[in-house]
Amino acid sequence: MEVEMDMMENLPSTISPLLLRSMASSVFTYADKLFINLAEKFKPFEIIRYVLITSFLFFLRLLSFLFLSDLPPKSQSHVYTFNPPKSNDRYLIGSGVSDSGIARALSQVLSIVNDIPVSSRKYAIVRSLAEGLIEENRREDAEGLREVNRAVLSSAFSRTLSYLEAAMVELGQDRIGHDGAGPAPVQYWVKRALRVVRSVGDGVWAREGSGAVREDVNRSGNSAEKLAAELLWLAQKLVDCGFGEEAVERWASASNLASLSLLAEPRLQGSLVKVSTFLFKQARDMEMALDETEEFYEESRRQTKMKMLTSWLPLLCRASNGTDMPVLSINEKAELEKVLEETIELLDHEEQEQVLSLWLHHFAYCSSSDWPNLHALYCRWCTNSRKLLLLH
Repeated sequence: MEVEMDMMENLPSTISPLLLRSMASSVFTYADKLFINLAEKFKPFEIIRYVLITSFLFFLRLLSFLFLSDLPPKSQSHVYTFNPPKSNDRYLIGSGVSDSGIARALSQVLSIVNDIPVSSRKYAIVRSLAEGLIEENRREDAEGLREVNRAVLSSAFSRTLSYLEAAMVELGQDRIGHDGAGPAPVQYWVKRALRVVRSVGDGVWAREGSGAVREDVNRSGNSAEKLAAELLWLAQKLVDCGFGEEAVERWASASNLASLSLLAEPRLQGSLVKVSTFLFKQARDMEMALDETEEFYEESRRQTKMKMLTSWLPLLCRASNGTDMPVLSINEKAELEKVLEETIELLDHEEQEQVLSLWLHHFAYCSSSDWPNLHALYCRWCTNSRKLLLLH
């Protein structure tokens, strides 16, 4: 009960930073395109663009830092839990199972998958080895080996998320005025400022309790697009092993990555849309599978749904899907629209307003996409709001 009260008290502080971040991302995307065009004609605008990008990235990190500082310790530890630990989960991280030989072997293999570039002939071999180990553990149907899969795959998913976010920050640095002629004085100071931003981000990451320390991701195997594809693969493996909630929780909490995705290249955006689509469906399926005895954890599930929607709905609206090679088929788009409608309708009336307001903003201001179309759901919400007003 105390945990539920903490989460209810902190709901406004949870939503406001997310909406602020999404609005700022929209404004920045528009302003960046404008400055790119102006910089081609007027050199001083290029300097202004450097400062704008630096300030925006620092704003994202600082917002997360301040937001986490305001939450009490109890809320930080419980607010994003999708499902509770089962009573018979005796094998938790640090209990010995995750330190076993098979756990260390699987963890090493998955780490190598992150490091090796796809172009290497060894990549397919190592990935196939990882899939074999995961499947053999699953077939044994033993609680200890199930926990090995859960602990190692969850850790690999979190690590890959961290690598991807760092890789996207690196991409942002590399795109700042790079013309091959060597760094100008302004570029030099901008890159130094971005390194400070990354240091702040590392502190925030440690405060979130991930337990992972960011490593240098400036290596050939860690392209952002490759890492996004590996996130989808790891999410699928977690679902196959019966731990889909682990991936859903972590993806819902990756709000910094979601903000960076709005500025990413179209191909990378497409990869992230695929991950979001898969995990939105998994979240809906898990919600449908819950029995009525788990009502005590309804609050934590609601928080996770809100995080998923407010973090990743803007990307779905703004991602460049292209015409030659669309990211999703027509049927897949229609299915996800239905999933989104079902997910939003399970929220409280006020929460639906927050999500639909966020959707309408990004949907209306993005001229290159008309998906997802939640117009019917928005109209139903307006009808319900009208009825509530008349009743009171």
